[in-house]
Amino acid sequence: MQTGITQAPFGHLPGGAAVTQFTLTNANGMVAKIIDFGGVITELHAPDRDGRLADVVLGFDTIEPYCTGSPYFGALIGRYGNRIARGRFTLDGVQVQLPVNNGNNHLHGGAGGFDRVLWTATVDGASLRLAYRSVDGEMGYPGNLDVTVVYQLNDANELVVRFHAVTDKATPVNLTQHSYFNLAGDGDILGHYLTIDADSFVAIDSESIPTGELTPVTGTPFDFRLPRQIGERIGQPDKQLRHGSGYDHNLVLNKPEGTALARAARVSEPVSGRVLELWTQEPGVQFYSGNFLDGSLSGKGRSYGHRSGLCLEPQHFPDSPNQPQFPNVILRPGEVYATESRFRFTTEAA
Repeated sequence: MQTGITQAPFGHLPGGAAVTQFTLTNANGMVAKIIDFGGVITELHAPDRDGRLADVVLGFDTIEPYCTGSPYFGALIGRYGNRIARGRFTLDGVQVQLPVNNGNNHLHGGAGGFDRVLWTATVDGASLRLAYRSVDGEMGYPGNLDVTVVYQLNDANELVVRFHAVTDKATPVNLTQHSYFNLAGDGDILGHYLTIDADSFVAIDSESIPTGELTPVTGTPFDFRLPRQIGERIGQPDKQLRHGSGYDHNLVLNKPEGTALARAARVSEPVSGRVLELWTQEPGVQFYSGNFLDGSLSGKGRSYGHRSGLCLEPQHFPDSPNQPQFPNVILRPGEVYATESRFRFTTEAA
């Protein structure tokens, strides 16, 4: 078995630039495929309890859908993951206006966010390093932001994602990874069991903008402190579920900000026995249950129907530039943005 990183062409962008796919393979035969456009994880093959590999992320076979119709499948997100109300905030007394691309609001860095740019890729041993300079004013954000993302697939069956960024002007930064997971490899995710180490979540309004309230999960459909099937309570007549059309909320992790890696979430799929654990340094995780997938997208021989994938996006909180009580997201010159998350795959017995 060949381990390490290989590369192959993955088509061309509309302007003619070539896209490359990098294949990371570990000693156990697990495989991650990542392209330099958007830093997208296009495939992730993990073993079931009998050692059989299956692709457990949603994605496409070719570059074209990633340029036109992708709901952030597998992508790197920046400068700001999640929503900023009205695309507007005040920073050091100056009002900043970002483009709105999600109703009245700014989502995931805008229509030209980090998911839609070609990163500069280099291979360093078993690590894939992606670099990008987001110039001053890009998508309305102040400052030149130099970003590096390192992907590594280690022999503990962990896909490691490390972010690093520096700026020459104060700017909000909230980077994340936006893979959609389905541990069965097909079907919907309603039978997956989910655990999230969170006592509260960020309440949202009808436009998915935080109200500012951190709501205790006790007695709500958002209590995943013990394993619960995702589909068990997703249809309950709950106002927050209505606002998100299901789960699309940031949960506040039970960990101090800026500490070492801690386990934030665990997902298990009982038929295959696959287990995914998210370990992160981030203070929150956005749990999204694939509510807006409707079968109109397909790739890799699969149709992506309603709730056929789930996202666990390690992050700071939505709309933090307008919510001073939330953890700080402003990066200033001389500071370093550095955060790590790990997606760890194991199995459990039947």
